[in-house]
Amino acid sequence: MKTELNVPSDLKFLTIVEDWLLGSLKAELGESVDWTRQSARLRLALVEAYSNVVRHAHKEEYNLPVRILVELKDGELALEVWDRGEGYNANAYLAPNPEDKQEGGYGWLIMNRLMDKVEYQLQVNGGNCLKLEASLIESKK
Repeated sequence: MKTELNVPSDLKFLTIVEDWLLGSLKAELGESVDWTRQSARLRLALVEAYSNVVRHAHKEEYNLPVRILVELKDGELALEVWDRGEGYNANAYLAPNPEDKQEGGYGWLIMNRLMDKVEYQLQVNGGNCLKLEASLIESKK
């Protein structure tokens, strides 16, 4: 299954983005997934990715579109969030020190903890691409 959503760069669309992602996945996978666990994980990762585009990449320029692509194959999810901003140097990221009581800067850390793979590519096909991958169907032991 492949699907995509183009949405304005505005946080008021966040619920629509979340519902679209989870609705698409549930329609495809049905009850083969532990949605209680997976929906919380996917929601948080998507909220971080989308809000980072709106706040940082697009700097609240609402006319810039956010393109979100979903590909699902054999329970493996690949989620791409495309922006038109200047880009972010993921290699320069330093995780915040909790003792510093820093308010921001946790998004990259959160996404890496929640997802199986996180990758950010600068200036691909005229945009920047954050790719999040996760296995949604747990192996039975």
